[in-house]
Amino acid sequence: MLLELSFLAGIVSILVGFYFYFYVKRQDAGTPKMQEISDAIKEGANAFLKREYLTLAVVVLIIAILLFLSSYKLALAYVFGTFCSALAGLFGMDIALKANVRTASGARKSLGNAFSVAFYGGSVMGLAVVGLALIGICIVFYLTGDPEIVLGFSLGASSLALFAKAGGGIYTKTADIGADLVGKVEMGIPEDDPRNPAVIADNVGDNVGDVAGMGADLFDSYVASIVAAMVLGIVTTKGLGLLGNGVLLPIVFSAAGIFASIIGMFFVRASKNPSNSLNFGTYITCILFAIFSYAIVYVLQIDIGLFYSMLAGLIAGLIIGITSDYYTDIDKGPAIKTAEASKTGAAINILTGFSYGCISVVPPLIGIAVATVISYHFFGLFGIAMSAVGMLAVTGMVVSADAYGPIVDNAKGIAEQANLGKKVVDIADQLDAAGNTAKAITKGFAIAAAGLTVIALLAAYGEIVMPAGQTFTVNLMDPWIMAGALIGVSVPPLFCALLILGVGKNAFRMVNEIRRQFKANPGIMKGTAKPDYAQCVDIAAKGALKELMLPGALAIVAPIAVGFLLGKMALGGFLAGAILSGLVFALLMANAGGLWDNAKKAIEEGKFGGKGSEAHKAAVTGDTVGDPFKDTAGPSINTFLVVMTLVASIIAPYLGAGLIAF
Repeated sequence: MLLELSFLAGIVSILVGFYFYFYVKRQDAGTPKMQEISDAIKEGANAFLKREYLTLAVVVLIIAILLFLSSYKLALAYVFGTFCSALAGLFGMDIALKANVRTASGARKSLGNAFSVAFYGGSVMGLAVVGLALIGICIVFYLTGDPEIVLGFSLGASSLALFAKAGGGIYTKTADIGADLVGKVEMGIPEDDPRNPAVIADNVGDNVGDVAGMGADLFDSYVASIVAAMVLGIVTTKGLGLLGNGVLLPIVFSAAGIFASIIGMFFVRASKNPSNSLNFGTYITCILFAIFSYAIVYVLQIDIGLFYSMLAGLIAGLIIGITSDYYTDIDKGPAIKTAEASKTGAAINILTGFSYGCISVVPPLIGIAVATVISYHFFGLFGIAMSAVGMLAVTGMVVSADAYGPIVDNAKGIAEQANLGKKVVDIADQLDAAGNTAKAITKGFAIAAAGLTVIALLAAYGEIVMPAGQTFTVNLMDPWIMAGALIGVSVPPLFCALLILGVGKNAFRMVNEIRRQFKANPGIMKGTAKPDYAQCVDIAAKGALKELMLPGALAIVAPIAVGFLLGKMALGGFLAGAILSGLVFALLMANAGGLWDNAKKAIEEGKFGGKGSEAHKAAVTGDTVGDPFKDTAGPSINTFLVVMTLVASIIAPYLGAGLIAF
C-alpha cells in the first residue's frame, strides 16, 4: 500500500504540473515581435537538445550493452532512468520556452503578473522532476523488488544528467562570454541588444543549461538519495516499527515531500521583493514536510530518531540556502563590496569575489558535517541516507525556484530586443536579480544535497563490496586506501579544468565570429542590418558537444580504473577523497560565480558609476570569469560525484584486491 500511495503522489505531481502548464499557456504571448524572438530561442534550444540527445543515445546504448552482460534487468533499469531524466528536462524546457515571452508580456501590466507566470512556469519543471523520478523508482522496485537494480535506474538518470548539465553549461557560457566580451565591453551595447550576434545563442543557453541541464541534475540527486537509502534500508531493521526494514521509507518520505512542495507553491505570492516571495514558499514547504514526516513516524511506530535524522538534513539544506543567499544576493555585503572593488579594476574585483567564494564554503560544509554526525548518532548509516532524503524531499519547490531564474532572464532579453520600454525592462531586471539569487541558492542546495547523497552512496558501496557481517572502513593508514584517496582528491579539479577549458576554447571561436560579423557588416551596429544569429547558435552547439565528451567519460573511466587496478578498498578511498575535494570546488565555484554576476548587476543599477563606467567594464570581466564557475563546472561536480559513486557500486561485486596490488 505504501508503494502504491507513493506512486500516486508521483501521478498527482504530474497532474498539478499540467494544471500550471495550461495556466501559463493561457497567458498573453505579447506582440508579433516578441513572439518572433521567442520562436527563434525555441528553435535554437530544440535543435541543440535534439542534437545532444541523439549524441547521448549512442553513449547510453554502449553503457546499456555493457550492463546487459552483467544483468538484463540492470540494463533495462538504466535505459529507463535515462528516458525519465530526459523527459523531465524536455517537459520543463518546453514550458520555460512558453513562459519566457508570457513573463515579458506580463511585465507590461505589473511585476506581480510577470512573477506569477514565471514562477508557475518554473513549477512545471519542479513537479515534472519529482513526479517522474518517484514514478520511475516505484515501477522499477515494484517489478524487481531489488534496490540494487534500482541503482541502474539511478545511474541512467545520473549519467544523462552529467552530459546534459556539462553540455548545456558549455553551450550557455560560450554564448554568454561572447555576448559580454564583444557586445558589452568592446562595442558598448547591452547584453540583450538585438544587434549582438550572440544574443539568441545566449537566450538559448539559459534554457539548455539552466532548465534542461539543472532539471536533469536535481532529478539525478533526488533519485540517488532515495536509492542509496533503499540499499541501506533493506538491511536496517532496528527501530522501524511496523515496516520490518527500511527499504520503502525513502519512497514514502519523498511522497510526503511532493505534497508539501505542491502546497508550498500555492503560498508563493508576488511582492515588491521577488526573492522574499520565493524564500517564503521554500520555508513553508520545509515546515509542512517536517510535520508530514513526524506524522509518518508516529503512524508507522518508527523510532523518533529517524525523524531527527531527516530534520538534520532539512535544516542543513536551509543553512546552505541562507548562506548562498547572503553571499550572492545583489543587496548583501559581499556583492556590494565586490562591486565597489571594481572601481580599482578587474583584478581586485576577481580577488574579492574569489575570497568571498572561499569563505562561503565554510558554513555549508559545517552544516553537512553536523547533519552527518547527528543523523548517524540517531540512526547509524541509514540515518545519514535519510538525512539526504530529508534535504532532497523538497526538491519540487527548489527546482521551481531554480527554473524561474532562466525564464525571467529570457523575459528580460525579449523585453529589450522587442523595445518594450524602460519600465518593462526595469521590472524584468528586478525579477532577473531575484532569479540569479534563486539559481545560486539552488546550486548550493543541489551541491550540498549531493554531498549527503554521495556519503550515503559510499556507505551503500560498503554494504555491497564487503562480505556479510564485515564493516567497510576507509583507513588512511593503509597505503592502498591513501593512494586511492589522493587520486580521488585530484579528479574533481581535473574535471573542472576540462570543462572550463572547453568553455574557453568554444568561447574563443564565438568571440572571433562576433568580431567578424561586426567588422564585415557595419550595418549591424547602425541597426540597418540583421546579425547572423544562426551561425553563433551553431558554433555554441557544435563546440559544446565536442568539449563535453572527455570530462563525461572521466566520471565512468576513473572509478573503473582505480577499482580494477588498485582494488575495492582503494576505490573506497578514491570515492572519499573525490567527495571531499569535490564539495569544496563545487560550492566555491557556484557561490563565487553568482556573486560576480550580481556585483555586475549592482553597478548596472547605478552604483559605483553605473553602466559604461570603468567599474562596469571590470565587473563584466569578473562576471565572465564567474560564468563557467557557476553555470558549467560548479553545478556539474555534484552529478560527477554521484555518477562515480554509482559506477563504483555497480562494479563492486566484481572487484578484488586489484591487479597491481601486492
